Amino acid sequence: MTSRSDQGASALDTVIVPVHRAGWPFIGAFALAAVLLGLVWTPLFWIGLVATAWCVFFFRDPPRVTPLGAGLVVSPADGRVQKIAEVVPPEELELGAEALTRISIFLNVFDVHINRVPVDGRVIAEAYRPGKFVNAALDKASEENERQLVGLETAAGQRLGLIQIAGLVARRIVCELEAGQSVRAGERYGLIRFGSRVDVFLPPGVAPLVVVGQRAIGGETVLADLGSQEPARAGEVR
Repeated sequence: MTSRSDQGASALDTVIVPVHRAGWPFIGAFALAAVLLGLVWTPLFWIGLVATAWCVFFFRDPPRVTPLGAGLVVSPADGRVQKIAEVVPPEELELGAEALTRISIFLNVFDVHINRVPVDGRVIAEAYRPGKFVNAALDKASEENERQLVGLETAAGQRLGLIQIAGLVARRIVCELEAGQSVRAGERYGLIRFGSRVDVFLPPGVAPLVVVGQRAIGGETVLADLGSQEPARAGEVR
């Protein structure tokens, strides 16, 4: 039987969540600016306080329950599945020259921006490309924007690609992965500030289990099953 105190703690956990360590310098700067602005004109303090609260909200880092299973590919980010297309992957990912299924997930400024590893395996490639900061929702962002590329290989030898893409207001990509590193699905590996996109390239012959327009939860939503023969799914708004 669940006690009232347990129920209260559970409800509180959904409201109060950890903040990523990368966010504290920004939160401190926003709070200091609010105080200084308040010395000039009191209403500016309240505006600064709201901005500080938003900064805390942006850098929130809630725990996630990752489904376990050989071959499951979980979403690397919170956001909306913006596009699913057959695209030749960048050569830095070391995935070959054939077109592969690419799942693009767009994060707005209100989404959790902590990125998570999509599969168990190891890092086989890692590269950074400087670039522009056009709207990450545009298809050309995959080729023109600043981005961080990571190639992954599972224990079964299947390879995937992972790309963090900066957006219109995003100016900083954080990636903590290195070539040769072993990783587990659902582990935190970086973030993008502020508003962005993450692309996932699936191995040949693997169909996505999500559809365009669907909301994905980083570390939880299953994007694909590397061991399944299920065809690509359809979806509709209801």
